[in-house]
Amino acid sequence: PSTSFFPSPSCSRSKSHFYFIALPALFKQELQDTEAEEGGTVTLRCELTKPKAPVEWRKGDVTLYPGLKYEMKQQGCAAELVIYDLELDDA
Repeated sequence: PSTSFFPSPSCSRSKSHFYFIALPALFKQELQDTEAEEGGTVTLRCELTKPKAPVEWRKGDVTLYPGLKYEMKQQGCAAELVIYDLELDDA
């Protein structure tokens, strides 16, 4: 998507527009397979090319939301999903 910036009328009477296209965030480090025991906790981690890029965690077609089961963390380029009280369905 492109965004346009318009100069303030009090600063300039120019009709120039500035456009920029934001590059997408890509995976610098993808998720790795992780083993954990049923009833335990696991942390899945990935690293993106852009800090604080919006991340949506999904399991198949289902979007995951924070709650008792899932915790989402993000710091800089690193994004983590913590899954609590693991069950076989979490595989």
